[in-house]
Amino acid sequence: MRPQELNLLMVFDAIMTERSITRAANRLSMTQPAVSNAVSRMRVAWKDELFVKDGRNIQPTLHAQNLWNQVRDPLSSLSEAVDPKSFDPATAKRTFRVAVNDIVVDMAWAELRCIFEKEAPGVNIHAVPYTIVNAEQVLEDAEVDMVIGATGVISNTFRAEYLFSPIFVCIMNNDHPLAKADLSVEEFAAADHLLVSLSGDITGYTDQVLLQHGLSRRVAVTVNHFSSVASLIKRSDLICVIPISAVAEEIIAGDIAATKPPIELMPQQVSAIWHKRQDSDQGLIWLRDHLKRIISRNVDLQTTQAFDSLCENNPGMCGPCQK
Repeated sequence: MRPQELNLLMVFDAIMTERSITRAANRLSMTQPAVSNAVSRMRVAWKDELFVKDGRNIQPTLHAQNLWNQVRDPLSSLSEAVDPKSFDPATAKRTFRVAVNDIVVDMAWAELRCIFEKEAPGVNIHAVPYTIVNAEQVLEDAEVDMVIGATGVISNTFRAEYLFSPIFVCIMNNDHPLAKADLSVEEFAAADHLLVSLSGDITGYTDQVLLQHGLSRRVAVTVNHFSSVASLIKRSDLICVIPISAVAEEIIAGDIAATKPPIELMPQQVSAIWHKRQDSDQGLIWLRDHLKRIISRNVDLQTTQAFDSLCENNPGMCGPCQK
């Protein structure tokens, strides 16, 4: 392969990864006009438009997507052979993209930013919306470097590292008639429910378990992030099954009531997930190590404090809610 063709493929790979001429230029330490000029040469050499404008971003044509499917893994292997992705946080200029929900952002991003300011001033981290249904696809398409979310059955194309197992509680306002330790499954099913749905579905795992009891529930309200749950619960007659870490502050402050769900819920583990092509990426390993330490510690701390507060404020609920 002629050197100029390999150079075009490297630029092409960066554009496909970033979906932006500007971000690709930053990734390659090139000027934006130089990348645009490379795109023009690609179009002539490969006889295709390759990229079309989509707002501030660009979208690949079918030919471009097919080409990238063939060349990205060989290019990654070639890059790894030439440069084993050494990473020095102090001098690195890099942007990590992580698909993640707002629980983890609230839990980890502020502390992570403090670490970046001290150890890696040139490194950025961008949170990308996470849904269970698209987790593998965004990794396969290199739209993100990592996903933090529920770990189901994943293919051997991906890697996963365990972070924590969420513990669910049923929350409601302090004056709710169901704010009691002996909540029955019938009372639970008859209540109006709030559901956090990252995918847009109006049913969840709780509905599957209720069905095994021959029951169903009314999902009266859905939201697509966890941060609005406590406010809704405090101002309504809704109840909600939710990981305790999502509402730990409100439970500790005594702003909402919580009890053990009257059904057995076995949540999926939450893990950091990445593509196998980034197994040796030292920068990503560095980021994963920090995130695992921060998340694991904060989940343990918040869970312990929330249960301690719950037992203190609501002694009747103490026993059923303890791990």
